[in-house]
Amino acid sequence: MLVIDGLSLRVAGRLLIDNASAQIPTGARVGVVGRNGTGKTTLFRAIAGELAIEQGGIAVPKRARIGRLAQEAPGGPETLIEVVLAADRERSELMAAAEQTHDPHRIAEIHARLADIDAHAAPARAAAILAGLGFSESEQQQPCASFSGGWRMRVALAALLFSAPDLLLLDEPTNYLDLEGTLWLQDFLARYRHTVLVISHDRDLLDSAVGHILHLQGGKLTLYRGNYSSFARQYEERQALDRKRARHQEAERKRIEAFVARFKAKATKARQAQSRVKLLAKLKPVEAIVNDEVRDIEIPSPAKPLSPPIVAFDSVTVGYGDMPVLRRLSLRIDDDDRIALIGQNGNGKSTFAKLLASRLGAMDGKVTRADKLDIGYFAQHQLDELKANETPYDHVRTLMPDAPESKVRARVGAIGFSGAAADAPVATLSGGEKARLLLGLATFSGPHLVILDEPTNHLDIDSRAALIEAINDYSGAVVLISHDRHLIETCADRLWLVADGTVAPFDGDLEDYRRKVLSDRSEAGRDRRSEPARPSRTEARRAAAERRAELAPLRQRITRAEAEIGRRTQELKELDAALARPTLYDDPARATGLAKARAEAAAALSAAESDWLAASTEYEAANSDGTA
Repeated sequence: MLVIDGLSLRVAGRLLIDNASAQIPTGARVGVVGRNGTGKTTLFRAIAGELAIEQGGIAVPKRARIGRLAQEAPGGPETLIEVVLAADRERSELMAAAEQTHDPHRIAEIHARLADIDAHAAPARAAAILAGLGFSESEQQQPCASFSGGWRMRVALAALLFSAPDLLLLDEPTNYLDLEGTLWLQDFLARYRHTVLVISHDRDLLDSAVGHILHLQGGKLTLYRGNYSSFARQYEERQALDRKRARHQEAERKRIEAFVARFKAKATKARQAQSRVKLLAKLKPVEAIVNDEVRDIEIPSPAKPLSPPIVAFDSVTVGYGDMPVLRRLSLRIDDDDRIALIGQNGNGKSTFAKLLASRLGAMDGKVTRADKLDIGYFAQHQLDELKANETPYDHVRTLMPDAPESKVRARVGAIGFSGAAADAPVATLSGGEKARLLLGLATFSGPHLVILDEPTNHLDIDSRAALIEAINDYSGAVVLISHDRHLIETCADRLWLVADGTVAPFDGDLEDYRRKVLSDRSEAGRDRRSEPARPSRTEARRAAAERRAELAPLRQRITRAEAEIGRRTQELKELDAALARPTLYDDPARATGLAKARAEAAAALSAAESDWLAASTEYEAANSDGTA
């Protein structure tokens, strides 16, 4: 168990974590959430022993190996597979010792230990992880230095996962991945055997790969059981109860203050008034409700729609110089389309986006665009195009040169920079703030088509939710590139697959694509030499029957959990109705009892949902293993 006890951490004089405590069960998969800047990465540094602790302590099980992603990407002449294999230091040392020693007894000891740690299967495991993160068999044999920084960070992640530490610390691991790599990582973490703490703003990962949420807010840590959706519901319920308690306490305080003010001057009531003063002093204030509201994101809709199609491609080829990247593009985009581009990084998604935005010209074929078509284009690399010494106000003023001051200020505020924030230099803004400014500038004129290339990088979960609302409120067409599955599922109606040098509609939804990705990457990472012969039909039927019998207890557990969820949901509905009656609070004891009963019912519902989720995940994994 990882124990955080009364921990206080200060960075550059700023107190980020203040007397915080939490206990993480061994083997738990925990999502660490909180607003940007609250201290999540600082907490990881303290757990890893990289940061001095001001107060309190962190207790890690003895001899537990802690793994955290290296800050610098590997870049030497070693091949990718060699870099990953080297992450298992014990295996590397034993393999080296086996080649150097001549003592037969020592050689026997070494090979016995190699057998114990399954060292000879290590190359296959390393290859499977690299394949899962998007490296082909030929790429795994290439020097690490030949890859770009982003791909080398994937190699570092592969090495960390291969080393299988007892405590795995992952800080925004999907930042280096495409959608395909993110889907594979979710599946990997859901099956990881040791303790995992993962900082992530990817809601789908936090819903599918973890069983606890560690919330960092106001310098305090709170551990919730369940995935992110369960946490969000529990947190909202807790906030609602705190608001209700605060209202009741404020009413009680005013009543006591009124009594004291009325009777403190009367001798006959002086003693009672004094006792009320003491009672007032003992009233423990409800913790301040943290305002978690995020400023809305607005994408202005076009003033007038255009007749479809707004863009049409006829046998188009596009690329760079004389090197084509995409060929045979025959597609159309209508004025209300919501399209997500899927496909591995490097296949040409950003190239297609640049073609669509007229940042690249067609090498062959015909591109037809509607007259007066206005396109808003957002891409992460454009963050570097913002002028560091200028403010959000300066950037907007450039687009409104003749507008009065009040209108410019109002527009800057609508983008999300009001008051002093409007006059802060871009160089001082956080990554999320820069992304918000860039999005506001890219969509400033109410375009007919918005192209968003990885818009969620640097955005926390709440800001991503605001972006989803903005996209869904926008009336024009959207083309989206993202590794955030939740964003795609909530905003896109169609999927286009960028693969094999072209772009084509994908027949299926994201769940179908997830299965395809996991199947393809599992196949790529499998060591075919170790595959057993295929069983006969009779053996397969017998194995299936045995499998069904093995899975029966899990199905029963799922059924029981579903029944409990239904019962508790109905109980909560009845309790909420009772608590909503105004006359209830004439009887404080009954109101307190009902509030306590509701809290217990909510906890029971959360436990039942967690049990259902765990059993369902286990059932699906077991069933998948049995039918693969």
